[in-house]
Amino acid sequence: MILRRNILKLMPIIGPRMIIVSAGALIDIDGRVLISKRPEEKVLGGLWEFPGGKLEPNENPEEALMRELYEELGINTWKSCLAPISFSYHEYDNFDLLLLLFVCRKWKGMVQSHEGQTLKWVFPQEIQKYPMPDADKPFIPVLRDLL
Repeated sequence: MILRRNILKLMPIIGPRMIIVSAGALIDIDGRVLISKRPEEKVLGGLWEFPGGKLEPNENPEEALMRELYEELGINTWKSCLAPISFSYHEYDNFDLLLLLFVCRKWKGMVQSHEGQTLKWVFPQEIQKYPMPDADKPFIPVLRDLL
């Protein structure tokens, strides 16, 4: 509820440059977080991020994340297993990004790279060792404190 209320504060700045992305911090049984390395040829290529993707028209954040996790990693999860934890906003040169982070501890299937990205399970205190996009960086202390 707090996440949704805070996002409403950002609504006046949403414009044609704005991209809204849902991302997931998948937490395994050992307390590690999944990060993925963006392919070099993509925007922000070579950086590590939390899996997820852009919201499509008429899609809510949870639906977008469930779709993206299936497309990118081949796993299924449910809205009840997605807990909103934080968001960040960053102005890049060519676009503005509103990034919504959800924690997920339960899914069905084996996590596998379906889009050529490198995957890595890391402990929260290790995440800062991996170069990440500016929009992802505020999540590092949040996850470190949570886990």
